[in-house]
Amino acid sequence: MDITVYMNTLGVAARAAATDMAKAGTQAKNQTLLALARLLREQTEALQADNAKDIAAAEAAGLAAPLVDRLRLTPKVLATVAEGCEQLAAMPDPVGEITGVKRRPTGISVGQMRVPLGVFGMIYESRPNVTIEAASLAIKSGNACILRGGSEAIHSNVALWKLVQQALVSAGLPASAVQLVETTDRAAVGRLIAMPEFVDVIIPRGGKGLIERISAEAKVPVIKHLDGNCHTYVDAEVDIEKALIVTDNAKTQKYSPCNATESLLVHAASAAAFLPRIGAIFAAKGVEMRCDAAAKAILAQVPGAQVADATEEDWRTEYLDAIISVKVVSNLDEAIDHINRYGSHHTDAILTTNHPNAMRFLREVDSASVMINASTRFADGFEYGLGAEIGISTDKFHARGPVGLEGLTSMKWVVLGDGEIRQ
Repeated sequence: MDITVYMNTLGVAARAAATDMAKAGTQAKNQTLLALARLLREQTEALQADNAKDIAAAEAAGLAAPLVDRLRLTPKVLATVAEGCEQLAAMPDPVGEITGVKRRPTGISVGQMRVPLGVFGMIYESRPNVTIEAASLAIKSGNACILRGGSEAIHSNVALWKLVQQALVSAGLPASAVQLVETTDRAAVGRLIAMPEFVDVIIPRGGKGLIERISAEAKVPVIKHLDGNCHTYVDAEVDIEKALIVTDNAKTQKYSPCNATESLLVHAASAAAFLPRIGAIFAAKGVEMRCDAAAKAILAQVPGAQVADATEEDWRTEYLDAIISVKVVSNLDEAIDHINRYGSHHTDAILTTNHPNAMRFLREVDSASVMINASTRFADGFEYGLGAEIGISTDKFHARGPVGLEGLTSMKWVVLGDGEIRQ
């Protein structure tokens, strides 16, 4: 296969489809999403059969357990993405909305209109449910997209993509609005990120190595986050019972997502009461704790605890595994400084009953999502009510945090006049 010719063919089709999608009516887009949700539910067993091929290949290749876990299309995962499609269909259509109109002394009125970006390229690893999330957001936001999933999920991605095309055609929209790169040749990625004549923005979603490569080599803008070193900070004034539940969930509800807590900071005033109990919970679940001296002195006394000395690198590490770094801090300032220095500006939470401390944490922690008394696992487009997310951005322009419909649109200025001329 000539990769350049193949990718150019996808690009030409996507650019043409983007024109049709930009002018598509809300009813047609919603009809597509509801049809897709129905198909996902009807085809759950067939989708799992295709998914099983990917799971078997991944296990045979010795892929790490957390990565295999990301591949699974369980009935719950499929039900969630189907619900996401329905949630998107129920949401207002952002395309064409005009806001901020102001009358100028010259007689003209000036405002802004929300419009689709055009064509986005999506490069992602492991999770095949991203195929549906990306496709559904592209449809509702009036964009076209070219999707390139990981080779480890090729059977799952193709099966899901065919349902997307079926739903598009059923509503009278072009099947080429959502295209999947069907070759696993890595050269396809190199071409996708270097064709600005066809692609307006690239969204990589995967490991740090992938995103660093895309950011370095892309010739079109990139919406990205490199990693998710998320923190949970237990303050001096805190409801210990709630803090235990939230911290446990933030770390162990699922180890592989980028919004799982990787670093636990505990105020010295809470350490004696909190650490032995959370340590016992982690010990029972086989979570290794990499600690500073103060945390280690307490946690080493917990029966069955896996405790090790933290290195400087541990404070920066996104484990995606049953490992957490633990540090005792002397005050809120130290906690905030630690998070801003070592964190990845993804998601960080404070557990506290002190309102002024909570407000300081919100203002001063420089992250895309900042939380009070809630699990970092909530940092997700679906949980935020966005219907789905295309990814989570730790950039500050043009989108930050979970990227939903608005993140896939732009604003253009509109001027309304009645024959006015500039003097």
